[in-house]
Amino acid sequence: MSDSDDDGEDLAALVADLHDHLEATAELPVEARASQWLGEAEAVCEDATGPDVPEAVVEKRVGQVGMLLSNVESTGNDAADERVAAARELVEEIESRL
Repeated sequence: MSDSDDDGEDLAALVADLHDHLEATAELPVEARASQWLGEAEAVCEDATGPDVPEAVVEKRVGQVGMLLSNVESTGNDAADERVAAARELVEEIESRL
């Protein structure tokens, strides 16, 4: 397996982790407006998950997730806020690899 294959797998794993953090916020009681942004971010991120998603799609969708998360100041729930912070860090990590 080449290094580029490893990079693709690492990227797919990061995107899957990002989706997991966003999905987990759906299980938590959060403010209605934050819930809307997070739900949309989760749906957009889902489009970028999987091993065969083109890098251009990942780049576009992760950028959109970052924009959506920028609208969430607080969720009203500490656990959800931690998930959002982790998701933001993953967005930065993914974007730095693209």
